[in-house]
Amino acid sequence: MNPLRKETSIKTSFFMNGILMATSVLFSLLTFPYVSRILGPAGMGKVGFASSVAAYFNLFAQLGIPTYGIRICAKLRDDKTELSRVTQELTIINLLMGLLSYACLAAALLLIPRLRGERSLYLIMSTSIALNAIGMEWLYKGLEQYSFLAIRSAFFRFLALLGIYALVRREDQYTLYGALTVLASSAGAIWNVIGASRLIQLSPVGNYQYRRHVRPILLFFAMSCATVIYTNLDTLMLGVLRDDTAVGYYSAAVKIKGVLVMAVASVGTVLLPRASYYYEKGKRGEFWNIGRTALHAVLLSASALSVYFILFARPMLLLFSGTPFLPSVRPMQIIMPTLFCIGLTNVMGVQILIPQGREHVVLRSELCGAVTDFVLNLILIPRFSASGAALGTSVAELAVLLVQFHALRRELLPFFCRFSWWKLGTALMLSGGLSLVAQPADWPLPASIALSLVVFFGTCLFSLLLLRESLILEATKKVVNFLNKI
Repeated sequence: MNPLRKETSIKTSFFMNGILMATSVLFSLLTFPYVSRILGPAGMGKVGFASSVAAYFNLFAQLGIPTYGIRICAKLRDDKTELSRVTQELTIINLLMGLLSYACLAAALLLIPRLRGERSLYLIMSTSIALNAIGMEWLYKGLEQYSFLAIRSAFFRFLALLGIYALVRREDQYTLYGALTVLASSAGAIWNVIGASRLIQLSPVGNYQYRRHVRPILLFFAMSCATVIYTNLDTLMLGVLRDDTAVGYYSAAVKIKGVLVMAVASVGTVLLPRASYYYEKGKRGEFWNIGRTALHAVLLSASALSVYFILFARPMLLLFSGTPFLPSVRPMQIIMPTLFCIGLTNVMGVQILIPQGREHVVLRSELCGAVTDFVLNLILIPRFSASGAALGTSVAELAVLLVQFHALRRELLPFFCRFSWWKLGTALMLSGGLSLVAQPADWPLPASIALSLVVFFGTCLFSLLLLRESLILEATKKVVNFLNKI
């Protein structure tokens, strides 16, 4: 494959993954304001808590296959027979672990009173376990089939969107809402199975070697455990130490943060297959170039999004959740800096450390985050409720970032030292000041938010252009050249 074709492939992957992320963002933006007003904090809390519980059982069923599968499929992309063999091996392991996970879930539903009381909701949310086991999402991502994933996801999210608006009408229909969220997020697995025949052989290849996957799968599983623990532990502990209403308030803040994280963190996910391919082929220059470019993009985007949503947390929550969720303002402001940390660790961990075979560093960082989150939640949640959970999560993400940066300090310290921090800081201060001053007192909420978005991000972009920020200049030139060719 020639270099030009590879560059086009990367651009296509970014574009299609952008569509994939956009459909997820739009789904959340179009459904959350409606559902939060129908179900209220308690109903949203029930679904949020059930989703966190299901995530743990899903984690056990998936082991470390989602990340390991992407890496190994990217390396075997030129050998269809071996790719088919590995895909079948991983799918069989996934199915066996899924059955074991369902057995554990059944025991939990029988033995734990709180879960037993909402058995239908937990069973419905757990269907994602079976769907993810057969879905082979990692195969499509490893082969950079983002066009297929984008079209598939848009279709099922559109169906779920129609279902939510047509069917969820009462406060007690939170179980139905949970089912529709599973449809939006996991039902595409059925389409994955149908389309897999064009990528691999579906008939048994034979000569299976399951043992070769055990060590890397367990290592990635440990990483996934640590990640899911410290990303879901806040909601789980909040539900145990407080109540469903507190979880509902926190879920409103986390929902908005989650939408933004998907956009910021998608850079590392998209580039993992190509980074693994470059490193496997010994192309270290290309490997580090895309790594530094991804970090540069994350620094700019995550900083701007964090500052904007801290400044305008109240109007955003009023727009998306309504007045009953105003107690979510402070947790949302506290948790927003995690965009910056998650964006950077996603690139450093997923795109740089994992392709190098340094998964142990990622695992160590995530264990550090999990322990930090658990200890701080135990201390802060009883006293500060949702705000305590938000603070614990923010500090945990910072701990993950510091551990990964320490491991990569020799390679990345020169980049961070050369980065134009003063240009970014100047642009953010100008943007924040002008957008706050420009807020009209008597405008309707949607119009006021639209104005703040235009002023803040318009000023930020224009300021970075005037200050000749390198990545913004390069992106602007590419856009202008593209428009000139039309």
